[in-house]
Amino acid sequence: MESFSAILAEALGLILSWDADVIEIIVLSLRVTLSAVAVACMIGFPLGAMVGAFRFPLRTGVIVVMNTMMGLPPVVVGLLVYLMLSAAGPLGVLGLLYSPTAMIIAQTILVTPIVAALTRQVIEDLYNEYSEQFTSLGVGPLDRVLALLWDARYSLLTVALAGFGRAVAEVGAVIIVGGNINHVTRVMTTTIALETSKGNLQLALALGMILLTIAVIVNGLLMAIRGTAARAAYV
Repeated sequence: MESFSAILAEALGLILSWDADVIEIIVLSLRVTLSAVAVACMIGFPLGAMVGAFRFPLRTGVIVVMNTMMGLPPVVVGLLVYLMLSAAGPLGVLGLLYSPTAMIIAQTILVTPIVAALTRQVIEDLYNEYSEQFTSLGVGPLDRVLALLWDARYSLLTVALAGFGRAVAEVGAVIIVGGNINHVTRVMTTTIALETSKGNLQLALALGMILLTIAVIVNGLLMAIRGTAARAAYV
C-alpha cells in the first residue's frame, strides 16, 4: 500500500491538473445541490414565513412537525423516493429513477424542512418585534410576510447556505435513488464512498479535499453575511 504522502501527492495532482473525471463529478454535485437548495428555498421560505408570522389553530403541532422533519434520516428519505419513482411506484412512468432529477428530489425533501424551520424562527422573532407597528399601520397579511422576508434577507441567506451545507454532504439518499452511475449520477460523496471501498484512495482524497474546501467557503460566506447583517442593523 502506498504511503500517505504519496497518496496525498497524487490527490493534489488530480486537483491541480483539472482531471476531467474530477471536474465532471464536482459539476454534477454542485448542479444537483444548488437545484435542490433553490427548490427548497422556494418552498421553505414562504412556508416558514407564514408559520412564523401568523397565529392559527394547530400551529404548535405544525412547528413540532417541522422541527421533527429537520432530522429526517437520509436513507429513509432515499427509500421513500425510490419506492415512489420505481417501476412499481406511482411516479414510475416518469422514468426518473437513477437520474440527477431523482437525486434533486431526495435532497429537496431533506433540505426543505431545515429551511422552513429556520425561516420560521427568524420570521417569528422579527414579527414579535414589528407586530404592533404592523397593526397600527394596518398592514395586510401578504404585505407583512413580504416585509418580514425582505427585512430578514441576510438571515435567510444564512439559512440557504445552511441548507446547501446539509445537501452537499449528503450520501445516503442520493446513492439509493441515483445509483452512483459513472458519468450519470456520480457525485462527490458517493464517489468518495465507492473509491475508498475500491482502494482508489487518490481520487477519494482529492474529492474529500474539495468537499472540505467547499465547506470552508460556505462557512466563510456565513460569517461574512452575518457581519454584513450586523453592520446593517447597527446603521
